[in-house]
Amino acid sequence: MLKLYNTLTRKKEVFKPKRKEKVNIFVCGPTVYDFSHIGHARTYVSFDVIVKYLREKGYDVFYLQNITDIDDKVIKRANEKKISWKKLARNFEKEYLKDMKTLKINSVTKYARATDHIKEIISQVKRLKKKGFGYETNNGIYYDIGRFKGYGKLSRRTVVMAEDALSRIDEGGEKRNAGDFCLWKFSKKDEAKWESPWGPGRPGWHIEDTAITEKYFGPQYDIHGGARDLIFPHHEAEISQMEAVSGKSPLVRYWLHTGFLTIEGQKMSKSLGNFITIRKLLEKVSPRVLRLLLIKTHYRSPIDFSDKLLLQSKREIERMDEFLRKLKKLNKKGLERKSKLKLAERVEKEFEQSMEDDFNTPSAVSVIFKLIAEGNKLLNKRRLTSKEAREILVFFKKIDRVFSLDLTKVEKVKIPQKIRNLVRQREQFRKYSRWEKADDIRKEIEKSGFFVEDTQEGPKVIRKEK
Repeated sequence: MLKLYNTLTRKKEVFKPKRKEKVNIFVCGPTVYDFSHIGHARTYVSFDVIVKYLREKGYDVFYLQNITDIDDKVIKRANEKKISWKKLARNFEKEYLKDMKTLKINSVTKYARATDHIKEIISQVKRLKKKGFGYETNNGIYYDIGRFKGYGKLSRRTVVMAEDALSRIDEGGEKRNAGDFCLWKFSKKDEAKWESPWGPGRPGWHIEDTAITEKYFGPQYDIHGGARDLIFPHHEAEISQMEAVSGKSPLVRYWLHTGFLTIEGQKMSKSLGNFITIRKLLEKVSPRVLRLLLIKTHYRSPIDFSDKLLLQSKREIERMDEFLRKLKKLNKKGLERKSKLKLAERVEKEFEQSMEDDFNTPSAVSVIFKLIAEGNKLLNKRRLTSKEAREILVFFKKIDRVFSLDLTKVEKVKIPQKIRNLVRQREQFRKYSRWEKADDIRKEIEKSGFFVEDTQEGPKVIRKEK
């Protein structure tokens, strides 16, 4: 029985979608004014795994994500580069999608640009204004948070508490409450603009999400996801807008939020020199390594990113690959006696139990390595049969449909002759206890992209993961 931690209620709840087998999920997408960073990777890998698991369980999932292609940041960066906002946004949208493809984030059903939904945005603003939730100032149409009785229920803030935490696009001295946010911003000279009943302008930040979800899902849907820092004011604003327009509550049944990502204890920032883009990081490590690093932490927990964590994940990918190579070899030519262990069946249950508990991926990953440890012991004792190897390989295929670590594509390692010769030399030095010389050769092998694992059957050469 799948349980999700709901930010709205602050507790785990049994998952019951509005329609039995159909799940609608929306996750806040990027503002496309720069390259995506590893904080984005953290959130989007997490929800990629969540959606893939739901599909693995048989749900028909519509995964919707918006693309914020117009706002103050886009306009500011376009002016700095002296190009149009549209050219800048389209360029970085393309780069974002390229990063997602590289990271095997391929579960999104629909990417929806804000500027492709101006008609829907204007419709929502008109209805909010008509119902008395929207009002006009000298620089735009604003939402009156004092009029919405449920304001603050997601973030547990009151209207008064919102005074000190203002949203993007919230300037203006004519606001009724300091926490009121902009629905429609009147355009300044030479800015992007669309015609509206109130004059030329562009959308506020929060309104695009509810206009987009209303179009595809209606006034209520199953899951809304995003990073923890969006709870207030962004997600609070979404609830206020849509529930005020529709008169229906709740907007979303389950709110899921990913934890913060820091870099060795510090907030990621260009000014601190620790701002890491996905593109730059993947010059050093493979997408598989980054995905595993992110999956090993529960989506709600914080991650303190470091080179040490990357190295650990590289070693773990290599360990999985080596185990799968052994299984494939045994599958082709191994013991054919009747299987009695039911190892794959047991660990598959444990894997599912972990994922059913609010998508507990760290626990699920530990199940995998528990299987590898037990499997290696059986392999060394020649107690694992070909049938059991096949069953475990089938289980890994299931894991890969959810985690997308390319585990089932593991190929036999081609060892260059130079490395083979070095391994033989190292064995000779080890034979005569010349440990220092043997260690020098081990280092030379590692510099060439391989490392040696000493086993009871002799040295095993393993190719390093990028």
